[in-house]
Amino acid sequence: MVLSTVIRRDLRWVLLALNALPATAAGLLLPTALASAVDMALDGRLDAPTVWWLVGLAGVEVLGDAIGVVLAAAITARGAAWLRRRLTSHLLALGHPARFEAGDAVSRLTGDSAIAGGVSVLAVNLGISVVTAVGAITALALLDWRLAVVFLLSVPLAALLVRSHLRLTAADVATYQEVSGELSARLVDAVGGLRTIAASGRADQEAERVLRPLPRLTAAGVGMWRTQARMIWRAGLLLPAVELAVLTAAGFGVVAGRLSVGDVLAALGYVALGMTVVGQTTLLTALQRARASARRLEEVLTTPLPPQAAPGYTEPGRIELAGVNVPDALHDVDLTVPAGAFVAVVGRSGAGKSALASVVGGLVRPSSGEVRRGGSVGYAFERPALVGTTVADAVRYGTALPRTDVEAACRAAQVHDVVVRLPEGYDTPMSTAPMSGGEAQRLGLARAFVRDPAILVLDDATASLDMVTESTVERAVESALPGRTRVVVTHRAATARRADFVVWLDDGRVRATGPHHDLWHDDEYRAVFG
Repeated sequence: MVLSTVIRRDLRWVLLALNALPATAAGLLLPTALASAVDMALDGRLDAPTVWWLVGLAGVEVLGDAIGVVLAAAITARGAAWLRRRLTSHLLALGHPARFEAGDAVSRLTGDSAIAGGVSVLAVNLGISVVTAVGAITALALLDWRLAVVFLLSVPLAALLVRSHLRLTAADVATYQEVSGELSARLVDAVGGLRTIAASGRADQEAERVLRPLPRLTAAGVGMWRTQARMIWRAGLLLPAVELAVLTAAGFGVVAGRLSVGDVLAALGYVALGMTVVGQTTLLTALQRARASARRLEEVLTTPLPPQAAPGYTEPGRIELAGVNVPDALHDVDLTVPAGAFVAVVGRSGAGKSALASVVGGLVRPSSGEVRRGGSVGYAFERPALVGTTVADAVRYGTALPRTDVEAACRAAQVHDVVVRLPEGYDTPMSTAPMSGGEAQRLGLARAFVRDPAILVLDDATASLDMVTESTVERAVESALPGRTRVVVTHRAATARRADFVVWLDDGRVRATGPHHDLWHDDEYRAVFG
């Protein structure tokens, strides 16, 4: 279970609990100390040690709370970071396409991991509340056992309130987390297709689609609010009722001479402390949210990885595919690419070109068949996600290569002149670097080149370049990375013509392979570029 694992792996919550014990003890001693001070003041003999004792107890409580806030933040951050690493590793191992949509995965990585990562803090806080309540009842018994008996009569009702709150919030909290993830998924999809949405004039319809789950989110949120409000007003009625009952019993104790006026004041303080658990409505709701978030994380972590043996290896640069199948994309693909070959992959939209590139590059595991590739793979995309603090970091992302290698890769990708004209050159923050679509593509190409791979997979990675620039990039690659195998997904006849041979895909199957000029005699092949 995710929550128990989070608690077991980081034992710093023990420090949080140990830090809370002196503060809790001070809080339990404070009503008695205050009672003594009141009695002494009424007798006209209040002395300095009593005052300093009160001040010291209050100081210990405040200091413990301050340290607890810092420890709680650190523990929650570590727990969330560990969950995010574990979740990210499993999502990557599931491959692409995965069962979980991008926006939903982001929601689980950010919100759910942060909520579940704080479970240790929630558990300690609830435990301290229980210890405080038990200590308060014990203190009442030490004052007068009759007061403790009166208070204990309220415990079954308080337990019923807590149980009812947990039960009623469970469904609403789970729905709220689920719909939040669905909204995130729809929003990420919409942001990724902004240009298409704007060009088609369907902004209003897309906004309606994205916001369609909002009524369910609203209903779940209102349900949580109503349950919490119900808990608050019931607890608000229970506390005065218990105080009145204990105060009445204490009054009889004063009349009988068993209790002083200060003892009555202390009894009221202990009643409030004894009802701490019932007053922790926000904490109880947070616990339910942590449980709901943990279930969403477990849904990912328990998803079995697709069965496949590790890819076989062959001579550097050589690629062999035998009987490869990818559901709804590729069917019984057999393909051999000799080392150092330049291969163009062509076909109509939906023919399976990107799926084939993903299999060759190792981004997608085929459901069946064998993949053998020799050497490392450099991958470039039509719309590269440029991750990194600076432009240089984006190019060498995932490596610790020196600046000279980064600049050499950018020169090969014909983007060096663009980078040096940026305000801070290669040190320009990536978030503020003004890049056109073609310039971003060339930066993505540089990222693929910088690793000096044996195989280059370019999935429409030159689509935004004009043919002259594309040809220049190809010549630069041949010069900077001679003898590399290149698998290029393209829609351009000129690119296919320069390739050593073409792989023509049709409906997920290899329709034909061969030189472009041989395939050009086929009318259907020519129509692919039409």
